[in-house]
Amino acid sequence: MQPYFVPYIGYFQLIGAVDLFVVYDDIKYTKKGWINRNRFLLDGHEETFTLALRRGSDSLSVVERELAPDFDPLQMLDRFAAAYRRAPYREPTMDLLRRVMLCGESNLFRYVHHSLLEVCAHLGIGTEIRVSSSVRFDNSLKAEEKVLALCEAVGASSYVNPIGGTELYSRDTFAARDVELRFLRSCPVEYPQLGHPFVPWLSIVDVLMFNPVEAVRERIARDYELH
Repeated sequence: MQPYFVPYIGYFQLIGAVDLFVVYDDIKYTKKGWINRNRFLLDGHEETFTLALRRGSDSLSVVERELAPDFDPLQMLDRFAAAYRRAPYREPTMDLLRRVMLCGESNLFRYVHHSLLEVCAHLGIGTEIRVSSSVRFDNSLKAEEKVLALCEAVGASSYVNPIGGTELYSRDTFAARDVELRFLRSCPVEYPQLGHPFVPWLSIVDVLMFNPVEAVRERIARDYELH
């Protein structure tokens, strides 16, 4: 999977549902993706937050990108603190965000990777997370062939992908290589957001601001379907 910065709950359900989670560090960075941005709740509406990046070539991989010299994690922390000033679980979630954002790392991949490890630890997810460049396989392959080569390199007998990949991957192609292909669909999660109409699929930060961590752990463990 691509590395995402404090992504939505489904990403963590995927990590929790598998024995080994491989996160790509050697893929091309895409501006329109979610690698360095996500959404949170501000005055009842979704708002985007972004890790500002140093200028660089569009051909650079994620691990070759750096945070902007003027990126200020304290300023971003202040945005979260203000947006969720009345949230019931603000303090433990802000403690988590401080551990995430004040790591002192300037490399984009290592910063995002660190954030995933911190959130998983907070949620009690013990899945092994491995970086793709540490696995020996042909990284020049594309699409299904790349995923299958990665599965074979780590000895995987099954591969789980988010439900959005049903048009990208074929069960027959995977079965021909002795790999079971399954898809994870997150069940809708709804909770009070300070009396505003519910805004779904925001960053895990929003879920943790409004729910006790024990309840979030339960939702991660059970509120999904495998097809």
